[in-house]
Amino acid sequence: MNILIIGCGLVGSALAGDFDKTGHDVSVVEKNEDAFEKLPADFGGFTTTGVAIDQEVLKRAGITTCDALYAVTEDDDMNIMVSQLAKQEFNVPKIYARVNNISKGEVFEKLGINVICPVKLTVSAARAAIEEDDGEGKELIFGSHTVHFSTIEVPDELVGSMPGDIQLVGSEVLFAILRDSMLILYRGQQTPLESGDKLIFANK
Repeated sequence: MNILIIGCGLVGSALAGDFDKTGHDVSVVEKNEDAFEKLPADFGGFTTTGVAIDQEVLKRAGITTCDALYAVTEDDDMNIMVSQLAKQEFNVPKIYARVNNISKGEVFEKLGINVICPVKLTVSAARAAIEEDDGEGKELIFGSHTVHFSTIEVPDELVGSMPGDIQLVGSEVLFAILRDSMLILYRGQQTPLESGDKLIFANK
């Protein structure tokens, strides 16, 4: 697939690296050229510097032939405007917008834009960790995708290890660590695992 990613922050660079590694053609747009340094050293996709609501910038980045667009800057309004452009002007088949404001997200879901809301994801992950009802975790649906959260207590053999040492299965990712009722969102930081920690995994 040809995938266009708007924004090269922590989320955008991670997405770009993941899609590139799995064989997709990836193009990233970012207004701050220095942000491209967050991309993996072996990233084989394309980068375009510019403001993403500029249609010429989008065309240079390949929007006319892309199969999916992810607008994941930290600016809700920017993500929404780019998503509207992609839908109305370029007829991009699949569009995903990162939106932190839940009320804004609900409005744009009604317009056919798949909304990824970190707030909802975090709430669902916290519930999966704290509510020990059926032991099967929680699911959160956004757009046409379902994210399943599951929780396990850190095994004794991993105490003292780093989160990056955990062997993941398939598309599973470590989403957060619950430690003494405090939720630590995992973003690659070097945090030694402690006895009693709960590991929260997310899987599509």
